[in-house]
Amino acid sequence: MKINLDDSGLHLRFAPLTLTRPVGNLRIGILTNDERWKTFLPEAEIGFITEAYLSKKFKKIADGIRVNAAIIPNEDIVASVVHLEPNTALFWNEILVASIGDGSKKVQFTGEEPIFIEQRWHLYQKNGAVLEQDFNLITAGRKSQKLSNSNTLIGPASRLFLEEGAIVEASILNTTTGSIYIGKDAEIMEGSIVRGGLALNEHAALKLGTKVYGPCTLGPHCKVGGEINNVSFQAYSNKGHDGFLGNALIGEWCNLGADTNSSNLKNNYGNVSTYSYEHNAEIKTDTQFMGVCMGDHSKCSINSMFNTATVVGVSCNIYGADFPPKFIPSFSWGGSSGFVKFKLEKAIEYSNNMMNRRGLTLTPEEIEIFEFLEK
Repeated sequence: MKINLDDSGLHLRFAPLTLTRPVGNLRIGILTNDERWKTFLPEAEIGFITEAYLSKKFKKIADGIRVNAAIIPNEDIVASVVHLEPNTALFWNEILVASIGDGSKKVQFTGEEPIFIEQRWHLYQKNGAVLEQDFNLITAGRKSQKLSNSNTLIGPASRLFLEEGAIVEASILNTTTGSIYIGKDAEIMEGSIVRGGLALNEHAALKLGTKVYGPCTLGPHCKVGGEINNVSFQAYSNKGHDGFLGNALIGEWCNLGADTNSSNLKNNYGNVSTYSYEHNAEIKTDTQFMGVCMGDHSKCSINSMFNTATVVGVSCNIYGADFPPKFIPSFSWGGSSGFVKFKLEKAIEYSNNMMNRRGLTLTPEEIEIFEFLEK
């Protein structure tokens, strides 16, 4: 079976995270949507319908069924797509779920209501619900590794799952408010306090004494310390020291310096405004809580401070003793006193320096994405 996950016109709505990836490759819960479809349908080929500049890295598959990438699939969605007849478009209310051929025949989806990610902030607002769905999908019929006796478990053991090689010692785990998933070779270091839900993907780590107020997601190879509340990290990003992040979204290959803090609530307790790439302006939202959103390959120095709902683009380097602006364009270098353009060749060099520590480097396709965004 061939499936193409379609951005469905929402690409800029999820920027800056989607400046470097399609909507279908965003991580929410435990998995990305392409991983989720692959878990449901192991034999399927998964491609993407996305922006042209991303298409060399995230390729479209010829003759694939077009599937809305912003819908989190459940068993009923998957079954409906698998049995989709030729030239049929499947709708859930007014939202296109999937189509094949010319889509001239329209049918309504009548199964279990799926989770729909319609706004950037839904990536943390709906993270808990998706995490529970992913937990059930991944752990069904499987047995967890045993939890060490050095730990304290509060709540049902059935909502805790440790993959092979996972290490947890001398920590407090509470599953009464959400499931805790600890991936292959991931680690929760001593003294950590975790209130679920938590998704700790493979090779990720909570540093000594970390405090987690779920639901939080750490993608593969992320290292996090301090205090986090309703935060999602895509992959390969670090917040290795003390400091608070709440209702925040962090891309790949980011590094937050020691004692970085982000406000997630205005002093007047009102709904926040935030920068929208879709509207190229600051917009009002319907949400009260919003922390920083940081694109891939961006970094900030020790003691950095971010105002509520700050948006940081791709490959930024932020430093200084005061709050930077609430919107920082991609390839910016500086802080509250002003910014200069981060030269492309230096941005590539610095990204490779970080990636080389994990035995990786920017691919030619990723460098082309940098070149497009830097223009």
